[in-house]
Amino acid sequence: MTNPTEHALPANSMVESREGDFGCTVMDLRKLMELRSTDGVDQINVHYGGVMNLCSRLKTNPVEGLSGNPADLEKRKQVFGQNLIPPKKPKTFLELVWEALQDVTLIILEIAAIISLVLSFYRPPGEENKQCGLPVSSPEDEGEAEAGWIEGAAILFSVIIVVLVTAFNDWSKEKQFRGLQNRIEKEQKFAVIRNGHIIQLPVAEIVVGDIAQIKYGDLLPADGILIQGNDLKIDESSLTGESDHVKKSLERDPMLLSGTHVMEGSGRMVVTAVGINSQTGIIFTLLGANEGEEEEKKKKAKTQDGVALEIQPLNSQEGIDNEEKEKKAAKLPKKEKSVLQGKLTRLAVQIGKAGLIMSAITVLILILYFVIDNFVIHRRPWLSECTPIYIQYFVKFFIIGITVLVVAVPEGLPLAVTISLAYSVKKMMKDNNLVRHLDACETMGNATAICSDKTGTLTMNRMTVVQAYIGDTHYHQLPSPDVLVPKVLDLIVNGISINSAYTSKIMPPEKEGGLPRQVGNKTECALLGFVTDLKQDYHAVRNEVPEEKLYKVYTFNSVRKSMSTVIEKPSGGYRMYSKGASEIILRKCNRILDKRGEVVPFKNKDRDEMVRTVIEPMASEGLRTICIAYRDFNDGEPPWDNESEILTELTCIAVVGIEDPVRPEVPEAIAKCKRAGITVRMVTGDNINTARAIATKCGIVTPGDDFLCLEGKEFNRLIRNEKGEVEQEKLDKIWPKLRVLARSSPTDKHTLVKGIIDSTVGEQRQVVAVTGDGTNDGPALKKADVGFAMGIAGTDVAKEASDIILTDDNFTSIVKAVMWGRNVYDSISKFLQFQLTVNVVAVIVAFTGACITQDSPLKAVQMLWVNLIMDTFASLALATEPPTESLLKRRPYGRNKPLISRTMMKNILGHAVYQLTVIFFLVFAGEKFFDIDSGRKAPLHSPPSQHYTIIFNTFVLMQLFNEINSRKIHGERNVFAGIFRNLIFCSVVLGTFISQIIIVEFGGKPFSCTKLTLSQWFWCLFIGIGELLWGQVISTIPTQSLKFLKEAGHGTTKEEITKDAEGLDEIDHAEMELRRGQILWFRGLNRIQTQIKVVKAFHSSLHESIQKPKNQNSIHNFMTHPEFAIDEEVPRTPLLDEHEEENLEVPKAGTRVLLLDGEVTPYANKNNNAVDCSQVQIIASHSDSPLHSLETSV
Repeated sequence: MTNPTEHALPANSMVESREGDFGCTVMDLRKLMELRSTDGVDQINVHYGGVMNLCSRLKTNPVEGLSGNPADLEKRKQVFGQNLIPPKKPKTFLELVWEALQDVTLIILEIAAIISLVLSFYRPPGEENKQCGLPVSSPEDEGEAEAGWIEGAAILFSVIIVVLVTAFNDWSKEKQFRGLQNRIEKEQKFAVIRNGHIIQLPVAEIVVGDIAQIKYGDLLPADGILIQGNDLKIDESSLTGESDHVKKSLERDPMLLSGTHVMEGSGRMVVTAVGINSQTGIIFTLLGANEGEEEEKKKKAKTQDGVALEIQPLNSQEGIDNEEKEKKAAKLPKKEKSVLQGKLTRLAVQIGKAGLIMSAITVLILILYFVIDNFVIHRRPWLSECTPIYIQYFVKFFIIGITVLVVAVPEGLPLAVTISLAYSVKKMMKDNNLVRHLDACETMGNATAICSDKTGTLTMNRMTVVQAYIGDTHYHQLPSPDVLVPKVLDLIVNGISINSAYTSKIMPPEKEGGLPRQVGNKTECALLGFVTDLKQDYHAVRNEVPEEKLYKVYTFNSVRKSMSTVIEKPSGGYRMYSKGASEIILRKCNRILDKRGEVVPFKNKDRDEMVRTVIEPMASEGLRTICIAYRDFNDGEPPWDNESEILTELTCIAVVGIEDPVRPEVPEAIAKCKRAGITVRMVTGDNINTARAIATKCGIVTPGDDFLCLEGKEFNRLIRNEKGEVEQEKLDKIWPKLRVLARSSPTDKHTLVKGIIDSTVGEQRQVVAVTGDGTNDGPALKKADVGFAMGIAGTDVAKEASDIILTDDNFTSIVKAVMWGRNVYDSISKFLQFQLTVNVVAVIVAFTGACITQDSPLKAVQMLWVNLIMDTFASLALATEPPTESLLKRRPYGRNKPLISRTMMKNILGHAVYQLTVIFFLVFAGEKFFDIDSGRKAPLHSPPSQHYTIIFNTFVLMQLFNEINSRKIHGERNVFAGIFRNLIFCSVVLGTFISQIIIVEFGGKPFSCTKLTLSQWFWCLFIGIGELLWGQVISTIPTQSLKFLKEAGHGTTKEEITKDAEGLDEIDHAEMELRRGQILWFRGLNRIQTQIKVVKAFHSSLHESIQKPKNQNSIHNFMTHPEFAIDEEVPRTPLLDEHEEENLEVPKAGTRVLLLDGEVTPYANKNNNAVDCSQVQIIASHSDSPLHSLETSV
């Protein structure tokens, strides 16, 4: 892929002297890693004399690993490089300021302010000319006229403030997410052997020469060469684009590349290239070669999981696709990211249109009035010396118009969304939710269905053997070793110790008197614990038969649901130990050991009897049953590759029942979900009786309910037609009642999730959350609206496909995510209710004021201040409300519930009526009421009047108290409930009040304010507090009686999308709205873009931080693996009716799922993935068991 360029060579030869210590150079190893399969084998054998010889050249021991001596490690880093790819520099504060300045409205305001400034210094000779027909100021106002520049300067100053606030927000958010990313980067670890011990090492610390342990589900952090492997299959599609899994073996293809996924098996490799010298790193360097595109690419390259920020793989194919996509993306609107963003964008566009029209009309009326008054009624001639004065008037009108627009457009909206999401994401970390995609947080609030794994999520994932059936006897308590025949005991101990991943082990407890720690695969740990309970030592057996001596290993995968290990017998011949799901293994047994340890025939009727008397009773108590068996091959070597012949005629040694207790907090969490209108379904690989027993304990199924518990086979039979294709109508009959899906494969899980999402039963499209931890859960996690991966047991592949990572693998954390999601939605609604009241009032006041008095009662600078408190501060105050339990007492809103409900519309209009009444009273009768001079029809540059200062002050104070009203949006009466829990809110309200006092008392000319007396202040405060009382009046009026109220901010209807979107791959509804109105400039949308950039900045950094991005450009988008190609480029299409009852679904338009369900996919059986739910137990970092997840199966 890379040509060692000429300039690289001399550099290399200089290093040569230092590298004399190692038997090969960076370049040699780079060239070696570019070879594939047999070429690689030849090169290793010819040039290096075999893998062992290569290890000695790299001064490492294939069994013990490196010594871990710091000087040696440092030297390796210098010679061969470090295992990280340098990240992109963050944007500087100045760049962010420049971005904030791109806002169209701000630019218009700046231009207007500059014109105003220039004109204010112009003193035309005709100034005194009465003929200009202007109310010319008296001599004592001359000083004031000199101060005409102040307004322009103040506008410029307030623009600077707005820009700095925006830039600072963006900057601090980016900083937060980088911090988060660094934390996660440090947590990314990989199993490496140093000094004979397996340790978990941060990925960045891995050096060339390290011996790494690899296991199913890993994402390789560096390039290496296989030293020893069991049944190893790798998914290299992220580098090659080939979807078939590649078998790796010492003889045929020992080359392992960074960024590829281990789909099956386990093994050890010697690391040969790290960081920018690894295959992924080389591709990165190539991408970064041309500066122009570098920006884009680096964003993608940012980082991902197992590769820990350090290294990301890249699809060569994807590289090309990305360029195509970028070209397309340049022409096409961006795809809509989330439901909320879609609704907000539409709403902002609508408000922006209205604001634009209002401001245009305002300017027109002002100019027409001025022209008609001067030139038509008073019949004055247009004098050239008066022109600058007229222009000054026109500029003033223009500024008023722009001010109306500024206030009309709620550019605080995107800010509120960003703040709310950023705040939630930060807090959710504490609730064990690591959010990788910001919008997942808000989508979770709408979730109507959760498909959860069983093991580890609903249960504690601490497995123990509690019952056993050995030699015709069912032991309800564990037997003591003396009861068992020595020969049988020996078979049990060997069958468990040898036939389980050597990485699964029982460690001494961390605290005195604690439980022993289980490391690795939990089911295997339970079995090893059983060996220890029988007073035997599994270590001794493993020392006698080290991993190198295992003749053949059939690792666990979701298709086999069993694991077998073959060893050579000292006397000649082979013995194979097998273990796995009891139904599966017993079907393959034709003999069994009796009480005396003798082998006796085991017929079908015996098997049925055993299922009835042993396995079903165990399963109905919620135990997982595992069968241990063996088979001897004495006559020559059988055909090992023909699995069906090998895995038959087994002899059953024992069946054990493993208990995994339900987490104590789960039943309550599930009850909360039910109250919140969320259906929980359990999808597990366990057998149906165990699954039903656990589901009953959790409260997923309650006796007397009308529900279904199905096994995977039965489920497929019911939903597929004769051709084996899934039929949506058949699926629609099943899923509403389905609560437990047992013995399911990852494909079944994906079929179910897709079926529920695409279903059109009911008024609303379902929003589905899924938990998963196995490599094969990728498609289901990708397909779901929100995918939760397990932080402890999850494989790197699952984490990469997910939206949120549960750092404690606990179901209750999902319920917390629902609460936060609903809270985000409510926070936005609170902010909207507040913001729109201000907008309606300010626009009407500016408009009517301008039309009647030729001047807006609220000046440009005042409007900008109102805008600042309304947008920035209020979004801060209302978007950071902490969630309360009451959020879980209502049903989900559904995808097309309007943002502004009728109750909110009632509040907005109700408060607007109060505020407008007050302000118009003050404008037209305020001077009489307060006995002061009127501020109406003041000449150009006249000093600020007390009259208009009172109007401005009252207006701001009313907003301030209405901010408190806005804390509740469902018509609650107590608006102060929990106000002291939100310190940000209290400080914002207080801060705004103090700033207002300073502005009024000391703001002077720039703010068009003059000092007020104490009694005037009290009147203003009194009117402001009236807002709170008025709020109580409004909440007394029942919403139902106000039939005329409309909602606003709907989702997009299905028809609109199909009508507008023909020919588009990706649709953004805002963009469509724009196309209809061709309104391409106004502040709200611009701000939304800025905020989306910020959200992207988050995304890039958040993702990087959090394992890896989901977006199409992520360097190794796990979903580009063809078998997972699930095309999510099309927005989700909600229906229009907003019923809150049953949120069912409309299909995602155009979602192509190439992963056909069921056996249809050739890959279903290849992904050795510890599948499904039940198998949450696998510990990502440690378990490299080939049996990787027995639990699943069983």
